[in-house]
Amino acid sequence: MVDIGEDDHEYVDRIASNVDVKKNAWSETIDDMKAMAAELEDQGWDAFYVAAGQTAPETPDVGDTDRYGLVHVIPDNYADGFVEAFEAGEYPEYDVFRQEVAGQLFGVTLLRDPDTETAILIGWALTLSDATQMINKSRSEETTYTHVQTLDGTHLGSFEHAAPEKFFPNFESYDALLEDEA
Repeated sequence: MVDIGEDDHEYVDRIASNVDVKKNAWSETIDDMKAMAAELEDQGWDAFYVAAGQTAPETPDVGDTDRYGLVHVIPDNYADGFVEAFEAGEYPEYDVFRQEVAGQLFGVTLLRDPDTETAILIGWALTLSDATQMINKSRSEETTYTHVQTLDGTHLGSFEHAAPEKFFPNFESYDALLEDEA
């Protein structure tokens, strides 16, 4: 039998605690997204919301295109609802509500079209350290994108954002960190 020392127990306890913290943060994110959607609906808006099953940063060097930004993979059973909402408006307004917890970024992207009173809300989680290259690309381009697709890669829609700093804490410092590494 393997003898597990006190340091090993502390490590396991720390990891277990981290899991609970992240699980709670995700739960809060989903609750906040639903509450925002309900508030918009109370104001007469059509609000579609979905929690991304996976969110990943994408940079041009990853795929066959020059696409970059956050890629949200949503469940197939939400695809039709998303496409219907996406096609209903232009979505010139957006906000990002986020919190960083234990190296993980939890957020809700709220996209609004005031002309049609339609809103799309996307709940997401992202490991912040995985996003450094995408953040640098967004800084250099002074824009970023939200892409929504299904698990099989079917692209459902994209949004351009002129203020990428809304998505990330310490947005200005990422560039300096990358310059130091060069």
